[in-house]
Amino acid sequence: MITVSIVTYHTDDRELGACLKCLASDRVRRIYIVDNSRSENTRRLTHGREKVVYIPSDNRGYGAGHNQAIRLAEREAGTGYHLVMNSDVSFDPGIIERIEGYMDAHPDVGALQPLIFSPDGSRQFTCRALPTPLDVFARRFLPARFMQGRRDRYLLKHLDERLTWNIPYHQGSFMFMRMDALRETGYFDERFFMYPEDIDLTRRIHRKFKTVQWPGAAIVHDHRADSYKSLRMTWIHAVNMVRYFNKWGWVSDRERDAFNSGISVVK
Repeated sequence: MITVSIVTYHTDDRELGACLKCLASDRVRRIYIVDNSRSENTRRLTHGREKVVYIPSDNRGYGAGHNQAIRLAEREAGTGYHLVMNSDVSFDPGIIERIEGYMDAHPDVGALQPLIFSPDGSRQFTCRALPTPLDVFARRFLPARFMQGRRDRYLLKHLDERLTWNIPYHQGSFMFMRMDALRETGYFDERFFMYPEDIDLTRRIHRKFKTVQWPGAAIVHDHRADSYKSLRMTWIHAVNMVRYFNKWGWVSDRERDAFNSGISVVK
């Protein structure tokens, strides 16, 4: 069985309502809505819905919000998997059971991300190599024409999307994780308010399990890229990336080098 967490912050009612419809699967045991804005609209929308638990929360960040739900999910008897997802994703409810089936058949896989597309059908490259400071800050602050080859390699655009790949960085919009892997490696690092918490968690799971991009399912992500539109979010992004590199290493990160050179097809 599966538990799900969605962290909201003044989230549009229609967006969240549509997202909840995607989770209409018999395999989903509980859906935790962690509301970092304590919105009355969100509380009303979720009230009385089967399987949905509304959690009003102080805004301590994206990872901290999901951690509240994961701790509750730990107590759910029989819960084998936990899905961290954004409210701006959509998919056929049937993919939940398909992903669970793949994970059941591959106990060495600790985390899975399906293929992710934009509403216009273009591919989003959300499974990536572990970044260097140059990868992050060049992609964020330099014009797209600069270092295009390096950017494409970081985004792993050269990988055949028809194959399953073991990749050490999954973007946080849809992270399907084995509960045993979370118990072994720990939850989100709450020192990161927002942005690199997904990189940090995936690489920790990757130490002991495979973390795969699986082409057997696809979802749509209406990604808004807020840090590209708001100076405040740009600052939050930059500050938290500095914290990430302070933790793992700026120039020297042997694990990063080993994981990136070890990206491979999963048979």
